Amino acid sequence: MNKVLLIILAVVSAAIGAFVYQSQLANQQPQHALLYQQARPIANFELTDHKGQAFTNENLRGKWTIFFFGYTSCPDICPVTLQELNFIYPQLQDITNNTMQIVLVTADPKRDTQSKLNSYIRYFNPEFFALRAGHEVLYPFARNLGLMYAIVEDSSEDNYLVNHSASMVLTNPNGQVHAIFKPVQTDAMDLPTIDSEIMLSDFEKIYQLNN
Repeated sequence: MNKVLLIILAVVSAAIGAFVYQSQLANQQPQHALLYQQARPIANFELTDHKGQAFTNENLRGKWTIFFFGYTSCPDICPVTLQELNFIYPQLQDITNNTMQIVLVTADPKRDTQSKLNSYIRYFNPEFFALRAGHEVLYPFARNLGLMYAIVEDSSEDNYLVNHSASMVLTNPNGQVHAIFKPVQTDAMDLPTIDSEIMLSDFEKIYQLNN
C-alpha cells in the first residue's frame, strides 16, 4: 500500500470518526428544550406554598425543580400542563432518584388563596407545590426565571383572565436556572402546551449530561 493511499485512508477515517462523534454528541443533546451553556443564578426570593410554609432558594438545594406560572381559574393551558406533568412525574422521579419537584406559581394571587391553591394542586398530585406572593414579589421572580405574566383585563371583576408563559423553567440542584422547556404547538389553533414524552426525553438527556 503506497504512502498516498495511507494518507487518504487516514483522512477518511478521521472524517468518519468526527462524524460519528458529532452524531453521538447531537443525540445526547435535548431536542426541544433550551439548555443554558452556563446556569443562571436566581436572586433571593421568598414565596408561600399551599400549606402556608415559606418557599425560598433553600428549597431548591439538592433538587431538580420544574417551575410553571399559571392560575387556578385558567380554563385550558394550566390544567392540561399539570395533567401532563403528573403523567411523567413517576419517570422524572426515577431518573433523578426522587429529587424532582414540580412547582406551580400562581400569577393570580388575588383569587388564588392558600386554601384554593391547596385544593387545586392536590387534585393533580399531592406531592406538587403551589406558590403565591404579591405582585411586587412575583414580577421580579418571573423575570428572573425568564418567564412572564400579565393581567390584561379589569381585575375588579371575578372572571378576568391572566396571560402567562406556557414555558417551564428547570432549575438544578444548585438552585440555578438550567433549562427552559418550550410548549409544542403544531397548529395555530392548538393550545401551546408541553408534550410530556418530548419533555421527558429532553430532561433525561439534560440529567445525563450533568451526572
